[in-house]
Amino acid sequence: MTFNPLHDRVLVRRIEGEDKTKGGLIIPDTAKEKPAEGLVVSVGPGARKDSGELIAPSVKSGDKILFGKWSGTEIKLEGEDLLIMKESDILGVFA
Repeated sequence: MTFNPLHDRVLVRRIEGEDKTKGGLIIPDTAKEKPAEGLVVSVGPGARKDSGELIAPSVKSGDKILFGKWSGTEIKLEGEDLLIMKESDILGVFA
């Protein structure tokens, strides 16, 4: 199944954090924070101005992004946990 976000929505796959600390301690799943980094899976066509003009998105598929801790809505597609969020929830793109 393919999923195409609408408007300025972005589909994101979280990048999981480390399972160990730098000192070698294993972090249990219950103590892990949800990662705020992800890879863009797909992007909608963009938002529209009041005049109807399309504003192209600033991110593209494959971009590694940073987003707010509580950003997006969790969805499950083909057994995979993903996030869908507005482009404005994205804080930046890693170069």
